Amino acid sequence: MFDNRRSSRSARPRVSPFGVLVAAAALGAGLLAVTQFTPKPHISPQYVALQPRPSAGVLTGVTSGFAAHQQRGGAGQVGIAAAPVAVRYTFDGGIHQPITDLGGAYALRPLAQNGGTLRLVPQGKGLAVKYPARCTLTRERRCPRAILEGLRDDRLNPGTRPMQYGASVLMTHADLSDGANVFQKGYSVGGVSQFKLQVDHKQGHPSCVIAGRARIYRAEPFMDVADGRWHNLMCARSRNRLTMVVDGVERASVPVPATLSIANAEPLRVGGKGPNKGNDQFAGQIDNVYLTIN
Repeated sequence: MFDNRRSSRSARPRVSPFGVLVAAAALGAGLLAVTQFTPKPHISPQYVALQPRPSAGVLTGVTSGFAAHQQRGGAGQVGIAAAPVAVRYTFDGGIHQPITDLGGAYALRPLAQNGGTLRLVPQGKGLAVKYPARCTLTRERRCPRAILEGLRDDRLNPGTRPMQYGASVLMTHADLSDGANVFQKGYSVGGVSQFKLQVDHKQGHPSCVIAGRARIYRAEPFMDVADGRWHNLMCARSRNRLTMVVDGVERASVPVPATLSIANAEPLRVGGKGPNKGNDQFAGQIDNVYLTIN
């Protein structure tokens, strides 16, 4: 008679190392398959279309978070960017939200004189800023004026670093004047230093400007962008050149000294060099303002 009983030792299943590897591989493949083929949630276009759009209307100075933002830079000294910086404003938050860049920083506030107003108006799927109409009063000091202005932040001074800055603009010939500043930091006179995007003269020429302590450099193509259509304007400063790009095409460039440093205690400004008389007030619409310091 045979004894069919097995010893406790022989009763244990034997698993080879190869079997363990095969099992682990199969489990991993299964998990990978689940990860790869798990259906993604579908959001109906009809649902997206029904969502409320940010509110257009008059900007009245919604500055929550603005006062809490500390100015970067001490009195008597001006710093420069120590690392790359990227700032972009789309203005798509609506009139009930503070105007900040896409990262929720670098807040802007509206400043105005003589009843000037800024409005957020529909533009594509978002919003753009509409500036006061071109003033035709004989006494310029009575003209309505309005701009967007930030706080001093020396991290936005490029120094001699390469940078790109620009905006999208919509203008007609009725919006033109001798000066229409789109986006700037600093001034071109008084030894302050500056970078600026503008659309000047009655010809509607866009131009890029950078200024050091003693000289102004301007890249200006002989083309008209005040034609009632949106145009994307970009200024690019490389080590020794300033280039104007319009709608993705290089249109003008000028050499600049590699040692020219842009560093000032002024804030970012959009639509003019200030709210006071002689501010080179912009008229028309502005969208997608940005600054990239490399």
